[in-house]
Amino acid sequence: MRNFPPLARLRTFEAAARLQSFALAAQELHLTASAISHQIRDLERHFGRALFERRHRQVQTTLEGRRLFESLARLFDALEAACADVQLPTQDQVLSVHCAPSLALKWLGPRLNEFLAAHPGVNIRLTTGADALDLRVVREVDVELSYGAVREMSGLLVVPLGSERIAPLVSPSLLVRRVPAARQIHQLTLIDSTLSPLTWGQWFERHGLSLPARPRPAFDRAAMAIAAAVDGMGVALESTRLAARELERGELVILGEKVFQAVVQPVHFMSVRAGDQHRPAVQAFTGWLTQTVR
Repeated sequence: MRNFPPLARLRTFEAAARLQSFALAAQELHLTASAISHQIRDLERHFGRALFERRHRQVQTTLEGRRLFESLARLFDALEAACADVQLPTQDQVLSVHCAPSLALKWLGPRLNEFLAAHPGVNIRLTTGADALDLRVVREVDVELSYGAVREMSGLLVVPLGSERIAPLVSPSLLVRRVPAARQIHQLTLIDSTLSPLTWGQWFERHGLSLPARPRPAFDRAAMAIAAAVDGMGVALESTRLAARELERGELVILGEKVFQAVVQPVHFMSVRAGDQHRPAVQAFTGWLTQTVR
């Protein structure tokens, strides 16, 4: 048996903590302020600690109260989303997609309208995170789009989202005409993208060049490294798929495009549970994604 107080008491606390007022919580929940105060005291007795500091005509959550509110707010948001899913028309389907942050921001997000227009009955729930999820455990996520190498596991289907070119990207304002690319890349600041599957050391080794021994600014998101390159900080070694808009607009160019050997490899991977691959919503999304990356 689960050991937590009645849900009605937690709902009362969430409203009072969010509004920082017993009176406003009473209005929202159609109760009296006295009833709100009584339920809060019941909760405080249950937890054995104060959740609010009572002051003249106002209340404020304690440290423990703020921690409880932050956790409850996330749970109530998830509960509200689950209830909304149940209320969808029966022909609609909910698809939960978890995506690497930079891929969601720079590539998937701008294209989702295409998928939704083609599949109006699919309701996308998109979340982001740098760490790949284990879909065998995280059952509430249907499709995982991850960055970097993914370990294949029993019960999961893992496929690369095509191959991407990883290239030195730089603002054209930093380039000097008639200076060889190999010399310029030694002179410019190198920007580290710490999660990238290709490091600067590996890139320089591939091209038979020595890695400059100087400090390098580092970012843990590809989108941040690309933005830093656009701002003129230096050269970012990143996927041209993620930087497609910046390259199209001329904000970035590939340094030594006709000089250095192109490095092309899988960077992003799609994972689904083997038992879910034929679900209509999953099949529609993965099929669209596979066609889009070609």
